[in-house]
Amino acid sequence: MLAYQLAVFGNPIEHSLSPEIHTKFAEQFNLQIVYEKILVIENDLPKAVNEFQQRGGNGANITVPFKEDALNLSSELSERAQKAKAVNTLIMFNQNQWLGDNTDGIGLVNDMLSQHIVLENKKILIIGAGGASRGVIFPLLLENPSSITVTNRTANKAESLAKEFGVDFITFDEVHNKSYDIIINATSSSLKKETLAIDSRVFNSCQFVYDMMYGKEETPFLTWAKNNGVAKISNGLGMLVYQAAESFFQWTQLKPDVKLVIQHLR
Repeated sequence: MLAYQLAVFGNPIEHSLSPEIHTKFAEQFNLQIVYEKILVIENDLPKAVNEFQQRGGNGANITVPFKEDALNLSSELSERAQKAKAVNTLIMFNQNQWLGDNTDGIGLVNDMLSQHIVLENKKILIIGAGGASRGVIFPLLLENPSSITVTNRTANKAESLAKEFGVDFITFDEVHNKSYDIIINATSSSLKKETLAIDSRVFNSCQFVYDMMYGKEETPFLTWAKNNGVAKISNGLGMLVYQAAESFFQWTQLKPDVKLVIQHLR
């Protein structure tokens, strides 16, 4: 019998690197796992997860657009999932109940720390007020930055998110009037090849820019930052692998070597 029958649920799902990442983690421990991709039709997540569980599934990742839906499948929630109001990892406990966790934020933090980025006492700007931002604010706050500021194209969305987490808010129009050490792009602008309506002076005193998106080429946002004098930039591939490592640890209590897998994917 396989100890770990795992899956990732989402739509679209074909592009997911999760099976490859978790298989590489398992190989480090000679661990037998099966990890499948499951395409979920709109509103069908409870049915899909239930069928997976009936087949012996005992751990899962949830990706877009179902992270909020996965809250309702969880009998219990970790503090990270409660704060994020989203679940990306389901961990089985008490035989057939799911604990919902969110490993996105710790994935981002661990990737930054692995690149020797100091977060303590730094001024951090997060661009975007959707699920990606929501998932990372609490873990970033635990690193004791001097401030976190949220901005977004739709200002009232950023304002209510900032209020919820007790962080600062600023509009796109005013964002360049303050200085930041670290800027995180949590929007999907790079996926859509869109530019953000922000003054490039926002990069003036910035030391590090992080784009949660990743691809074979440098993202437009990172190119923009580099062209405006930012010395250190990073895409979100490391975040993907570090959040997966945290999920893997929650299921198995084993800590994989993340850097080997990042090298493999690159």
